[in-house]
Amino acid sequence: MIKNLRIPAFAIFAVFLMMACEPNNPFIAGPTYDVEGNLAIDREKIDAYLDTARIDSLYRIHDPSGVVVIVQEEGEGSRPTGGNVVYSDYVGSLITDGSVFDTTIEQIAIDNDIWVENRVYTIFSFVVGSGNVITGWDIGFRRLRPGSKAIMIIPSPYAYRNQTSNARIPANSVLRFDIDFYGLD
Repeated sequence: MIKNLRIPAFAIFAVFLMMACEPNNPFIAGPTYDVEGNLAIDREKIDAYLDTARIDSLYRIHDPSGVVVIVQEEGEGSRPTGGNVVYSDYVGSLITDGSVFDTTIEQIAIDNDIWVENRVYTIFSFVVGSGNVITGWDIGFRRLRPGSKAIMIIPSPYAYRNQTSNARIPANSVLRFDIDFYGLD
């Protein structure tokens, strides 16, 4: 009889790594997400959208990531960096048909049939670079000054990719966020 058999953590980790490298690993589900392929498709969708959408702006920023920031009113002060808390209201919609899928503004939620009972509609805050929001927000907000009003167009690889957990956001959707950026800490 073996008593008090202790397996070192590194041994368990080594077995896990061997399993992870196996071609028949049961923990790998489906093909990997094609970031570059989806960015190429989304760039075409975004270009077509921007060619037809009538959006007043002071200027547009085409970030190398593919995120487009359309500044409508310029704010003042320093742009956020990693670790800053930003405060904003927003309306999220699809560029394909303009349908609103989320907002911090209760009346807009009511008007678009997305109002949720017991949800508190208030200014949204998040820490830049913390991973608590979609990557496109981290990219876009770093381009804005507090007090700005802007539109962020976010390609699917920096939004929800091919997830289908929200019925209002189809897989691989390019998203539009109308932003009122109030300030940062």
